[in-house]
This record gives sequence, C-alpha cells and structure tokens, in this order.
Amino acid sequence: MKVVVYLLVPFLLALGACSNFKPGKPDADTEAPAKVQEGPELVGRIASVAADRRFVLIQSYGPWKRDAGTVLTSRGDDDRVANLLITGEAAGQFAAADIQSGSVEIGDAVHAPHLPNPPTESGAETMEEPSSENPSNQPEKEIGNHPRHET
Repeated sequence: MKVVVYLLVPFLLALGACSNFKPGKPDADTEAPAKVQEGPELVGRIASVAADRRFVLIQSYGPWKRDAGTVLTSRGDDDRVANLLITGEAAGQFAAADIQSGSVEIGDAVHAPHLPNPPTESGAETMEEPSSENPSNQPEKEIGNHPRHET
C-alpha cells in the first residue's frame, strides 16, 4: 500500500502543477502579421430576385458597410456573373441592389471589389505642381560644359 502511495503522490503533484499553466496572449514578437486580402471579399449572397429581374436583395454575411452607388459582383454556377449597384436601401441583414448587367439566381455569391491600394484622403494634395521657372518639368539642356543661359 505504501508503494502505491509513493508512486501516486508524485504523479498527482506533477498533474496538478500542469493544470496551473493557462495559455495566455502570445508575445508581441510572436503575433501573426495582419491578414492581407488578395481578392474580392465575399460579402453575402443573393436572397431574392424581383419578378421583373431588375433588382435583388442581398443577404449580408456580416455588418453591412457598403455605400450607395458601390458596384458589387455576383458569381454563380455555369460562369454566371452580374454587376450589382447598391441602392442604399437596407434593413437588418438585407440590402437592395439594382442589376446593371448579367444574370443572377438565388444563392449566387456576392463579392465586393478588391482594392489593393485604397486611395488616401491626402492623395490629391501630394501631387506636385509644375514650377513657374521650368513649366515643362524637363531638365535644362546643357551645351558643352555650361548650362544654357537665356539672354
């Protein structure tokens, strides 16, 4: 009986010590880099198609963050594709879109366009304006070893 106790006690202590370790947050050095989107984002599916086939209801797979006027694409079986223009009308997980071209069926996947480098707000301000001294932005021509002088 004492032999069983001597073998059982160290085993239970070791098992108890292991239970105190809880997985925590990984260190900042070991965190994975942010996921880079490589293609169009799947945002929902075609939930219904109007009888006149001019608009659809899109059931979103998450919070609806698309602006009115944004063009989405739908893709279905047999290489069926369509361009959809968001109308801005949304209720809950559903949003309306006009069919711009192509054909759709219920269940077709709806994708947002892929923007590899989204425009920045200050993008227009960073463009250089031509200087008044050299309006063509071309380097001055050199004659021999001397720069061209205007007289």
